[in-house]
Amino acid sequence: MNSKLTVDERLARLEGTVFGNQRRSVSRKSPPERKGPTGGIKDLIRKGAFKKKCDLGEVRGKLAKNDYHYSAQAVDMALKRLSTIKGPLVALKEKGQKYYVERK
Repeated sequence: MNSKLTVDERLARLEGTVFGNQRRSVSRKSPPERKGPTGGIKDLIRKGAFKKKCDLGEVRGKLAKNDYHYSAQAVDMALKRLSTIKGPLVALKEKGQKYYVERK
């Protein structure tokens, strides 16, 4: 230990160690990457693809145009998860066919 330090210097050094430096850099979170079928569907929502009703086949076609290639089961599960009560999509059933549209 340095015996030549004054009491104030030692106290400041101790407080700096215990409480950290006063200047803290604020780290900004980068936007989440859009991965998987859910990320692809979120990209479609952002682009306005769900302004009108879309069925599973149409959604898969739109995903394929944006280089998202997933099975029907994977896309269907992502659509189900995004069409919950608090989700951004609404699921409608007409004549036995399920459609998805953006929640208002």
